[in-house]
Amino acid sequence: MRYQYKTRGTCARAIAFDYENGVISNVEFFGGCNGNLKAISILVDGMNGDELVSKLLGNDCGGKGTSCADQLAKAVLVAKEQEANK
Repeated sequence: MRYQYKTRGTCARAIAFDYENGVISNVEFFGGCNGNLKAISILVDGMNGDELVSKLLGNDCGGKGTSCADQLAKAVLVAKEQEANK
């Protein structure tokens, strides 16, 4: 299923991704540091959501208390919760 998450506290405005059977794919960031976010999207493609969260949750960018990677991890947690409640 395709999910879209409105980010908070980052240059990227939103993140869209597919989440099927606990696996993340087709990650797309809207706004933010284009090169870095394309790299993150490629690196996490096909990754298990729990692994992604364990690696990226809490990542900080410039003392903001969050980052685009952290926001992706939070988005995956929301998707996981929504999938569990189906």
